[in-house]
Amino acid sequence: MAKVRYSYFGLGMAAEGSDKFVGDQAAAFLAYAERDNIRSASADAPAEVPVPLTEPETIPGVAEHDVVAIYDNAGIPSIMHRFRRITNKELFGGSDKVHPAFIIGGEVYDEIYISVYENTMINGKPYSLPMAEPVYNITQDDFAEACFSKGEGWHCITAAEWGLLADISLKLGTLPHGNTNCGSWHGDSAEKGVLIGGGPKTLTGSGPATWTHNHKPTGVHDLCGNLWEHCRGARIKDGYLQAAKNNDAALPETDLTENGDDWQPITDDAGRPLRVSVDGDEIKITAEQQIKDDYSGCRWADVAVECESEQLKELAFFAGEPDAYCFVDSTEGEYILPRGGGWYSGASGGVFALDLNDGRTYSRTDIGGRSAYFKKHSTLNPDTLTVERQRDGKEDGK
Repeated sequence: MAKVRYSYFGLGMAAEGSDKFVGDQAAAFLAYAERDNIRSASADAPAEVPVPLTEPETIPGVAEHDVVAIYDNAGIPSIMHRFRRITNKELFGGSDKVHPAFIIGGEVYDEIYISVYENTMINGKPYSLPMAEPVYNITQDDFAEACFSKGEGWHCITAAEWGLLADISLKLGTLPHGNTNCGSWHGDSAEKGVLIGGGPKTLTGSGPATWTHNHKPTGVHDLCGNLWEHCRGARIKDGYLQAAKNNDAALPETDLTENGDDWQPITDDAGRPLRVSVDGDEIKITAEQQIKDDYSGCRWADVAVECESEQLKELAFFAGEPDAYCFVDSTEGEYILPRGGGWYSGASGGVFALDLNDGRTYSRTDIGGRSAYFKKHSTLNPDTLTVERQRDGKEDGK
């Protein structure tokens, strides 16, 4: 058994276990903390730094990705997973359309970045760091604002981005395990994370590789269990499923307030708005106008989807993980989206787990969040741009 303990900016990291486990966790932590003697608060810190020991990876037919450290406007890095552009056809056999996670503000992006870890908070800003206590008991609006405060391109993970992660995991056959039983995975008690103060939550990234989206140590951790996670840009309102256009939920100017102008109906392939009918324990996604309004939850395998909808597949609103639960409130009002499940979820948790039954003012001890990032297209002439760095949330060229 080996042990290691570090601290940085008041954030502690500790790991105990096999030499390989401790080595992997220490390398991930020190990759950003020790680079160039910890340029922690320097305004001149680069916006993106490759993390040592994590080589770029290409998965035929899925997505190219690698792991980098990206600094925000406070000069503090987050460990991020880079995903490169992919089409629906490549991902789940849909059309040739680019997956909406890569379409932001009407522009197609070649890559997006998603936090490797559930986020912890430092000075009111969320960060993706290993072996940390994840933030919880925060509303979706407050978490989204905290993400936007990190600078241009930073945002709360969106419904489209979570859908991308779930679809990739399904494509790979690596649906993530996680903390679904007070520190361990319900399917195998030998799969454990490091408990926080005796439990039931675990430190970020402290579980085995099977707790990532691709079952690799460099994958995105803790998408199943531990904490439900806010996903901006999808909701149910008066029984209707709605979402932001493509990945516009990544933009602070997108109006996703309760009566905001930028909500659009989630539709079937014929363009008909979709509603959710809840009748006792039966849940049905349908284009019918007459529905039953109630609250319930059931396995995705038992949800009746009475339509063909590529948009539902983009958002991973389908039975990609049959035992994961779909909780829905179709009564009058607005209900926003967390995903993934909690430490208590058992088989009902998973990357496809969905919970559309809480209002936007709700905060709970079992809901946290994860930030994401995109490098906004520069308005400067690329032929004259010699140095590009993020400063105070804006792109500067010199």
